[in-house]
Amino acid sequence: MPFTLDTLTTIAPYAFAMALVGLMESLMTAKLVDEITDTRSSKTRESIGQGIANIVTGFFGGVGGCAMIGQTMINVRVSGARTRFSTFLAGSFLMVLCIVFGPVVSDIPIGALVAIMVMVSFATFDWHSIAPKTLKRMPAWELTVMAITVAVVVATHNLAIGVVVGSITAMVVFANRVAHLAQVTAVTDPAHATVVHRVTGELFFASSNDLVGQFDCTTDPDKVVIDLSAAHIWDASSVAALDAIETKYTQRGKTVQITGLNGPSAYFHGKLSGELTPSR
Repeated sequence: MPFTLDTLTTIAPYAFAMALVGLMESLMTAKLVDEITDTRSSKTRESIGQGIANIVTGFFGGVGGCAMIGQTMINVRVSGARTRFSTFLAGSFLMVLCIVFGPVVSDIPIGALVAIMVMVSFATFDWHSIAPKTLKRMPAWELTVMAITVAVVVATHNLAIGVVVGSITAMVVFANRVAHLAQVTAVTDPAHATVVHRVTGELFFASSNDLVGQFDCTTDPDKVVIDLSAAHIWDASSVAALDAIETKYTQRGKTVQITGLNGPSAYFHGKLSGELTPSR
């Protein structure tokens, strides 16, 4: 096949899907192994190593690969393996089977291999995760994400699409839940005609609207302090929301002071404040 733009256009969707599925499976496998063996692996190193290995393999006409949950669980949980030497031996035995006993292996019926894979799946599946007692205790939004992911995989017969749709759904649901966690508590000091608004929570695009709505610029005294010591600014939308709040107060002749910014938030606010809304 010639190395042209048309070839890359044809290959790219399949390559991306395989890379995504392989990376997800490798990360999940590493996480499970860490939990079982009570160790901590470098997910970044594993991912980089897998990517380099697959690139080099392609130049020699080989087939890309990734960590396998089923085989790993059998290796770690059933056989009791704890070091990388076990995977080296597994690869060595597989090479011997292919090179030396290739004709014998090719005579094994596909049905027998399917039965083996079914038993491996049965033995490695975490049945407790779908037990009725477990499902009843899980949040409804997590069950929804799981159901959508499974439904998309079954409907499209494409694990990559299911993973992408499930991840996007989880991010949207998470953003919606976190958006309502930003709270503003007001403490008024009548003697000094000052009110301190203490903001608690994560400030980002989804929580910006709620943040603006929690300030009442008509009834607050002339001096307003916005304490962000218990909050963190994550994006430009939050800075724009703070600018909008400050603008509403200044239009009514009131002064606003923003305090308590941590290092990253102060840098972000100082860099963008006044640049995202019309000049006052």
